[in-house]
Amino acid sequence: MTDTKSPAYTGPERVFSGVQPTGNLHLGNYLGALKKFANLQQEGHDCLYCVVDLHAITMPVEKGALADQTRQIAAAYIASGVDPKKSVIFAQSSVPGHSELAWVFNCVARMGWVERMTQFKDKAGKDAERASVGLFTYPVLMAADILLYKATHVPVGDDQKQHLELARDIAERFNRDYDVPGFFPLPEPLIKGPGARIMSLKDGTKKMSKSDPSELSRISFTDDADAIAKKIRKATTDSGVIPGTVEELKGRPEVENLVGIYSALSGLTAEQVLAEYEGKGFGVFKPALADVTVAHLAPITARFREILADRAGLDAILADGAVKANALAEPIMEDVRRTVGFWRP
Repeated sequence: MTDTKSPAYTGPERVFSGVQPTGNLHLGNYLGALKKFANLQQEGHDCLYCVVDLHAITMPVEKGALADQTRQIAAAYIASGVDPKKSVIFAQSSVPGHSELAWVFNCVARMGWVERMTQFKDKAGKDAERASVGLFTYPVLMAADILLYKATHVPVGDDQKQHLELARDIAERFNRDYDVPGFFPLPEPLIKGPGARIMSLKDGTKKMSKSDPSELSRISFTDDADAIAKKIRKATTDSGVIPGTVEELKGRPEVENLVGIYSALSGLTAEQVLAEYEGKGFGVFKPALADVTVAHLAPITARFREILADRAGLDAILADGAVKANALAEPIMEDVRRTVGFWRP
């Protein structure tokens, strides 16, 4: 990882990211986020991985479901290879600094900045006036999540890059307004890597999503081998065959997506996948993709169920993570309070 921190910031590099506890995870979540989280940890980075339950309540949540959904995300982190002894795994709501810093940042950010965020428009749709204020200020809370730990790098998808730009703007504005150069770093995105954006199995122009009404559009984290094979068999393709070059995938989004999934799960490059299957039809390629997917996910989903079954052990991991996260956050928040000028004893 290259040093891309703000020149004035001299603190350590730190990675932060989070996943919302809303609904079942799918292959896109795993390849786009969880697998990367584990890889970053293995590369020796100082990592914090949060279950962002405060973000979850910006949209309606089934009564009584949030705590168990939080456990599911934490279990998925661990099953995907994140080691709670090496990385901090915790629930956002267990660290009060997230909410406190978000309020400070609400007073630093400007309406025009937040109004430009496209995700609010996408989620609120035509009923923007009926959306929660929390949904509108979601990106400000995201900035607080990151900067509460002075994170320098954030593994994000392309759709979150705009929010990270806002976090940089807020950090820069805070540093300038309160005359504390380099107090907060300007966090950088980590987007590169296979499987950064996994698309729907039914429409290669749309991102794989747990909100899609069709179960056939996604491979869920807990699908068994038969379900995975069925969904891949029914995945939308075209009437062509597997091409020989990456350039020939352009204009064939569904095929490009399936090749990308094969590449990400097998560890082969897209070029290697194409070289192996060039000229072959989907009657050959799809069963091979199903085999690769099942072989990769089966041990992860088995581990996921095992972790979830040990509720006490999982809660202990989250509690320990909360202690560690608070220990990092509180000194930074104390500096923020003094910098802003709040009364301190």
